[in-house]
Amino acid sequence: MSLPRPCAPGPVTSSNREYSWLDFNERVLSLAFDTSLPLLERVRFAAIAAGNLDEFFQVRVAALHDRIAAGLVGSGADGIAATAVLQTVLERAADFAVRHENLVLDDLLPEAVGHGLHFIHWMDITDAEAAEVRETYDRLLHPVLTPLAVDPAHPFPGISNLSLNIGVLLSTGHSERFARIKVPDVLPRYVRLRCSGRHVLLEHLISANLDRLFGDAPILGKAMFRVTRNTDLTVDSDEADDLLEAIEMELRRRRFGAAVRLELGLAADPRIVTLLMHELDLTEADVITHRGPLGLASLHELADMDIAALKYPVRIPHVPGWVPEADEGSIFTTIEAGDRLVHHPYEAFDSTVIDFVRAAAEDPATQAIKMTLYRTSRDGALIEALIEAAQRRIQVVALVELFARFDEGANIAWARRLEHAGVHVVYGLVGLKTHAKCVLVVRREGDHMRRYAHIGTGNYNTTTARTYEDLGLFTADEDICHDLGELFNHLTGFTAVDHYRRIVVAPEHLRGELLRLIANEASYGVAGRITLKANSIVDEDLIQALYSASQAGAQIDLIVRGICCLRPGVPGISGSIRVRSILGRYLEHSRIYHFSNGDGPGIDRILIGSADLMERNLDRRVEVLVPIDSELARCRVRAILRANLSDDRHVWALTSEAGWVPVGHPDGPSVQDWQPD
Repeated sequence: MSLPRPCAPGPVTSSNREYSWLDFNERVLSLAFDTSLPLLERVRFAAIAAGNLDEFFQVRVAALHDRIAAGLVGSGADGIAATAVLQTVLERAADFAVRHENLVLDDLLPEAVGHGLHFIHWMDITDAEAAEVRETYDRLLHPVLTPLAVDPAHPFPGISNLSLNIGVLLSTGHSERFARIKVPDVLPRYVRLRCSGRHVLLEHLISANLDRLFGDAPILGKAMFRVTRNTDLTVDSDEADDLLEAIEMELRRRRFGAAVRLELGLAADPRIVTLLMHELDLTEADVITHRGPLGLASLHELADMDIAALKYPVRIPHVPGWVPEADEGSIFTTIEAGDRLVHHPYEAFDSTVIDFVRAAAEDPATQAIKMTLYRTSRDGALIEALIEAAQRRIQVVALVELFARFDEGANIAWARRLEHAGVHVVYGLVGLKTHAKCVLVVRREGDHMRRYAHIGTGNYNTTTARTYEDLGLFTADEDICHDLGELFNHLTGFTAVDHYRRIVVAPEHLRGELLRLIANEASYGVAGRITLKANSIVDEDLIQALYSASQAGAQIDLIVRGICCLRPGVPGISGSIRVRSILGRYLEHSRIYHFSNGDGPGIDRILIGSADLMERNLDRRVEVLVPIDSELARCRVRAILRANLSDDRHVWALTSEAGWVPVGHPDGPSVQDWQPD
């Protein structure tokens, strides 16, 4: 099967951000098309692509609607008006949805049948299966379903964001009534029938038993539907007396934000569709009709099935040789002897980052632990360590970011639990998200205090650490630890910090420092070289600075997983800039900034951290980049960049005319095949 077609970027100066994001999701979908991958991994990429598109509508399409409603329809650096962008993204999203579900229905699910995963429509069930469906419905579903009718006494029901629903048109004798049934999301969507081993969708199981809900009332029409809403939070942190309570209230409201998309199942009754469009204030351009199941992000349920033959071979993260055994001494002694770089998921997160925090929590010498929490995992291993430390009367500070998109509720729950345990919980600076990934441990050693730190590119999350590629630095460097101490004091006590000795912090200094380093490489002409690895490159000032460096002769390589608004290879503008994107088993998430002459002629400067080249990271978030000074660690980072630039599997190159084009080979070498020495 052919791969999805690439889409050409826009005008010369800058490509459109929304188009570039859609290009990224095309690359994700192409992995689901790749028959060289195990089946359930292809299913997972299909699920990821569906979830990505959901988020795109909730955030980016919703923002376009808001811009247009506010009259902000002028073009930006890409030269495209907001109305034209909206029209194009809706057309592309509809086309994407067709190709996505064709892949799932005509390729992935039929192939799954050969491996014992048989999915059927409820109309195709056998008599024995029908009896089990009835029994399952009566036992599990009927008690929890609540049909909501619309009549003069019952207004149109609130339909929550991304919920799956069945709309039913009923005859009540003299009139027609609409009722909505929400498919419960607390039950598995793919129900395995014991009598045959085949699977039926939960919503089909409900649809087959509507008579149990409505009795003898004639059903005139049905429609499977799903609503996507604007999920932007509008909390005014300057005005809120209690930020945590204000966000909790706004989260409840967000479930019913303005609708931006209506998805329909095949053969949806047109009367129901007209009613939904009217009540949700949507136009035909906002409606997508599917021939298969709605909400295919639920394919994660299938991808999680325990069938080893249909998945990537299991890889056990390596425990670095420098990590001491229980009887070999302290991790702090090891870090004091020299900086240590860790590379996840190849190197174990549990045996490095979590054990670092646990060791601090259990160590009688520890006086304080200070940590940022942007997204953490449900297992709460780090949370438990912080609580244990607080119970041992260690001073614990947790800076919890309440505005981490789609994790706000979880972070509120963690914040309350930490506060209850005696942890000092703060929420950072008004108007700025704290996106930095930092831990600072203060220990009493003899008659003085010694500090130890971890600064990373990824979240303190044990779940994503198994699938996200990230870097982290452990250090006892006095200047870096001093800087982190000043940063935490700034975030918790609003103390002013004029400058930092070693780390680079946004929003105060990061933009200026990156512009300075880029300009410095430009000053070396053809001897200048810049290599950057990031998730996204969007900021126009940084893009123009890279163009200027290219025009001065500097060689520039950009490894960008997602959005890239820079256009490489344009003669006279960006001729010496190359851009590639790597996708695959692990999500390439680390941010690396390498300047070959950053610390003097031929003396390279390497920084890692949490920031991408986006306006929000540079101007509206607290971000930290840390320099890599240890020669051993520097060699490792250079090797990682070389591997990224030579990777030949699941690689795309961005061209000035054709957009993103695949350049990798299924059997080529991959940076994600890294093995420890």
